[in-house]
Amino acid sequence: MSEIPEWKKHLPMAATYTRIILSPVLFGVLFAAPPWSTWVALGIFVLASLTDWLDGFWARRYHAESAMGKFMDPIADKILVLNALIILLWLKKVDPIMVSLLLSRDIFIGGIRSVAAANKVIIAAKPFGKWKTGLQMISIPLLFISPIFPVLDDIGYYGLWLSVLLSLISAIQYTYGYYSGQRKKRYGMD
Repeated sequence: MSEIPEWKKHLPMAATYTRIILSPVLFGVLFAAPPWSTWVALGIFVLASLTDWLDGFWARRYHAESAMGKFMDPIADKILVLNALIILLWLKKVDPIMVSLLLSRDIFIGGIRSVAAANKVIIAAKPFGKWKTGLQMISIPLLFISPIFPVLDDIGYYGLWLSVLLSLISAIQYTYGYYSGQRKKRYGMD
């Protein structure tokens, strides 16, 4: 097996940082005049969403998984999604309660992850959290282009509400995972 070039080991973090950098660009584009801004925003969001898959693919392929990557990947997702939701809130495409629930859940999970890391408790990623992110990455672009294709408005809107439900379920799973991990650690049940 040949040695993996060092530059390939940096690709996963480059993909993650690209997602973060594209978030304010998305914001700026959507404030431009429609209809071209809608298509550009759609392209930027889809490209940024693909970097989420790409960073994991490259990390596994080039054996470049890192603590920084595991930490920054969900943060990059949240920055992208929350920027998009703020824009959609401003455009009156989503409800404030939806954004509040998603933001509150993300802050809560961030706190649980920080405490878990400090206590050396490992909480594995949960399927509901992954499905929530996938559903958001589909529903948000549908809402971006719904002014051009109004039939997509309800699909995107209710898709996001379903992602809210999944996010709340995953918050319960993370909380249970943390306390379960603490109990195992306390009683030496590894």
